[in-house]
Amino acid sequence: MKQRSVLVVLFDGVQSLDVSGPVEVFAGASLVTGIPYELRTASLDGGPVRCTSGLTLLPDSRLADAAVPHTLLVPGGHGTRAADPALTDWLRTTAPHAERLVSVCTGALLLAGAGLLDGHRVTTHWNYCEQLARDFPAVRVDPDPIFVRDGKLATSAGVTAGIDLALALVEEDHGRDVALTVARHLVVFLRRPGNQAQFSAQLTAQTAGREPLRDVQHWITENPDGDLCVEALAHRASLSPRHFARAFRAETGLTPGRYVDQVRLEHARRLLEDTAEGVTQVSRASGYGTPEAMRRAFVKALGTTPSEYRRRFRTSAATD
Repeated sequence: MKQRSVLVVLFDGVQSLDVSGPVEVFAGASLVTGIPYELRTASLDGGPVRCTSGLTLLPDSRLADAAVPHTLLVPGGHGTRAADPALTDWLRTTAPHAERLVSVCTGALLLAGAGLLDGHRVTTHWNYCEQLARDFPAVRVDPDPIFVRDGKLATSAGVTAGIDLALALVEEDHGRDVALTVARHLVVFLRRPGNQAQFSAQLTAQTAGREPLRDVQHWITENPDGDLCVEALAHRASLSPRHFARAFRAETGLTPGRYVDQVRLEHARRLLEDTAEGVTQVSRASGYGTPEAMRRAFVKALGTTPSEYRRRFRTSAATD
């Protein structure tokens, strides 16, 4: 197996989990394979950096003294909001020579500022996707996935999504068995597919202000296998279908149909992760009716089939 070097860029205001999460994944893979990743950290002047949490990290060297790595990892944090021009220049000059360029969370803002994301599909922390797209119109921002691969470029959503991305990179380097062993050691169990959404339906949608609509939201969540057409939901809210659909979207930010789709998908995912129920039973309990309808929904939303999703993300308790 080939030994690979990983260089993590440090700066004042870095998010400590963006650094430690991926580093622990690569270090765990080194123990499993017996072929260590060469893990290094570096800052502009080689001096200690202060994390957003108040922790202090001591880099291994100055960026100028670091060799070009196989994998260059740029974490996020409040320090990305006003990047040091010298750091931007270093990234612009050095990053193109790395075999793999990775950002975690708002580290994507640093890469974009150096012109390294132009023309690429990327993601970042959900709260900064709009800013990234607005400030860098040449970048194709996808706000939904937890991580995105585009050629040698890999970008992840906020904080813990960096662990999912690092596990995917370990799987790319050493195979699924090694990545799975590392994930279990970190009590992650199985890595999430990259195009899994950053948020659940309940977090994506706002809570309706009016009680009848809040009650409908709750009823949908509790009854994913029920009759959830607009007419039935409108009747439950004592509104006309047209008025209900308009009010629901205005107060939650999602159409009733989109909200129902997300709730059913999440219900099916939980059953696949946490139970041993067959695909047919899961599809019925989640409101899809048939395995084929559920398969189409999974492929459209997650880019994977229910069976593959279960294989990747089933908890150990469900297999006992």
